[in-house]
Amino acid sequence: MDAPLPGGGAAWEPFCGCSTSRANPASLSYQIRRLEEQFGVSLLRRRQRGVELTVEGERLLEVTAKAVGDIDALARSFRVEAQRPVVRLRTDYAFSALWLIPRMDGFRRLHPETDMQIVATQRLAAGFRDEADVAVVFGTRDEFGAVGRLLLPERIVPVCTRGFLDRNGPFDDPRQLTKARLIHLDAPLPSPWFDWRTYLAEFSVPRDTHAGRGDISFNTYSLVIQAALTEQGVAIGWMGLVDTLLSAHMLVEAGPPLEASDRGYWLVPPRSPNVHSERLSAWLSDEVTRNGE
Repeated sequence: MDAPLPGGGAAWEPFCGCSTSRANPASLSYQIRRLEEQFGVSLLRRRQRGVELTVEGERLLEVTAKAVGDIDALARSFRVEAQRPVVRLRTDYAFSALWLIPRMDGFRRLHPETDMQIVATQRLAAGFRDEADVAVVFGTRDEFGAVGRLLLPERIVPVCTRGFLDRNGPFDDPRQLTKARLIHLDAPLPSPWFDWRTYLAEFSVPRDTHAGRGDISFNTYSLVIQAALTEQGVAIGWMGLVDTLLSAHMLVEAGPPLEASDRGYWLVPPRSPNVHSERLSAWLSDEVTRNGE
């Protein structure tokens, strides 16, 4: 129609079985006449003892009832969606991209009634517990041992592609890595995690990180791994984050592993736990146990 229907909701009440307005019979009769003028057909047949729908009125009733029903169903769905619980998880880019996203469908299958919001940052700011239902943070026992539980201890191993290893390896001895192109993750000094300097130092192997061997650095770990996958060099692989890539033979181990048992990813609950945060925390713990990480 070119013009909007006159009368608003009141004129439609006789055709949808509803009675939400306070319009009196005279007002409703006027609105129906306006509709009949708009459509150019009679919608009601006036009788001595009342009215009945014409054929056109029956057709309008059918369409109107369906439309009102659809609107009512949509309104109910809006209310349900507004009431759906949302659990907010704060973590860093590496954990969310390499560990959480490949597995999160498992949580959604277990708890389809709960929506999940992932908030990823490079480093969590102070006060993050006030802005999350659950947090997974990287740090030491001194930092988070009093409030959280160690989810993934820091276990690392050098990784690269099979092709890069075949062309540039072997790297069974850490001293052989000093001649390789290394991929670095930028970090403040001293690094809060293993970097190439501390990794090689654990084996008493010196290496000038500016020795001109074509090293490359990134400020996010997902880019470090992407560079390793495209055969740019050898990266430090965090077990738990690169397991699926190793299992799929997209990456291979390229040196001896190391572990820092008091450092890694910590599962930190909110200050005021709720049923949804507890469910997510339990799923995270179960998933780590199930995968033997």
